[in-house]
Amino acid sequence: MPPSPTIVRPRRIRRPSVQSSARPDRRPSLREHLRDERGDVPGWVLITIMSAGIVAVLWPFAEQYLRQILEAALSVVRP
Repeated sequence: MPPSPTIVRPRRIRRPSVQSSARPDRRPSLREHLRDERGDVPGWVLITIMSAGIVAVLWPFAEQYLRQILEAALSVVRP
């Protein structure tokens, strides 16, 4: 007699606890809110690196103009 086939049950997909709550009108807890916000860190890192790159590229062209603006502002403030 051949062996009986093994029954494999599909894995349950775990939904975020915010959606799986019994009361959909309740506010998410602080832990749930922080868990949802954790995935956005790479976006902020990318924005920071790109901003630093733009400043590094534009600085040689804008340095003299920015220096004049700063000196004019400081001369007005000095007594």
